[in-house]
Amino acid sequence: MPDYFIGLISGTSMDGIDAVAASFGDRRMQLHATLAHPYPDALRRALQTAIHKPDACSVDVIGALDRRVGECFRDAALAVLGAGKLAQEDVVAIGSHGQTLRHQPLAEQPFSLQIGDPATIARGTGIQTIADFRRADIAAGGQGAPLVPPFHRWLFGSEQPQVVLNIGGIANITVLPGGDKPVTGFDTGPGNSLLDRWITRHRDMPFDRGGEWSASGSVNVQLLERFLADDYFAKSPPKSTGFEHFNLDWLLAHGVDAYDPADVQATICELTARTVATAIERHASGARKVLVCGGGAHNPDLLQRLSSYLPDAAIESTGQAGLDPDWVEASAFAWLAMRRVRGLPGNLPSVTGASQQVQLGAIHSP
Repeated sequence: MPDYFIGLISGTSMDGIDAVAASFGDRRMQLHATLAHPYPDALRRALQTAIHKPDACSVDVIGALDRRVGECFRDAALAVLGAGKLAQEDVVAIGSHGQTLRHQPLAEQPFSLQIGDPATIARGTGIQTIADFRRADIAAGGQGAPLVPPFHRWLFGSEQPQVVLNIGGIANITVLPGGDKPVTGFDTGPGNSLLDRWITRHRDMPFDRGGEWSASGSVNVQLLERFLADDYFAKSPPKSTGFEHFNLDWLLAHGVDAYDPADVQATICELTARTVATAIERHASGARKVLVCGGGAHNPDLLQRLSSYLPDAAIESTGQAGLDPDWVEASAFAWLAMRRVRGLPGNLPSVTGASQQVQLGAIHSP
């Protein structure tokens, strides 16, 4: 039997945990099982409160959430074992990204905080668990994000220049220039995060399914220009961001309540498309293919707007390159777990700005 690794991640949407069981060969992988494991509603609400009101999040609250999220990640790992009809001894390691509560790589004391107690996962599954993937890169002077570009290079790299675009809560790109040229990548800005927050506020829906609401509105050019004036978009990489910056308060500070809500949604969607396209034009002008993964891969309105900005590039799902767009990030953390077990570095200094390549993640025994 091949060596199996489990990858677990919950992104900025906080709707639950993506879990995969995968094996890895020479520049190829096989997904053995996949599943989406939802958070209980009460836990999801508690996580959203912790993220959006950090000043009110006490040490006791963080500690309890760490344990509760760890239990959910444990259950997701057990569920994917069952889905794949795997025994614990079939799995070499679990790679758990955890749930990001705070990402502050440029603070006076840089840090990135992911919760989801790995000892709880290891003990509950009987499988060694690797977690805290971002700390070693930050200790080496990097941003600790994005961490998926090395996996993108390994799986999707070719002689032809192309871009891998992940549209989660935050959008990030991996620039694969072809051949042996250095890979780069960074967070371009909001992906689905602002779209999700706005439709939740006005329609009590977790996300804009198919981009239907944004497609019904009209872009407000003046509002879009105010959005684009944010300093983050003009910064040079390496750079990364999160809910700490692009959140509902950020939207409200731009006076969005003065406009038709559907027009605001359309303008937010245009913001994501334009900032992604601008990043690709500036840093990957030779790329003629953009492989899209993450939740945004299922938003036709967003992809249509992106295509209008990049008429010379083919916008395709990573599924056309061999990996379903819903499972790319979880697969990346299974791959990073494999790298850690084998004593191999997991970061790319050309992406994160770290001073050197380092092994990522701490190993927790069952």
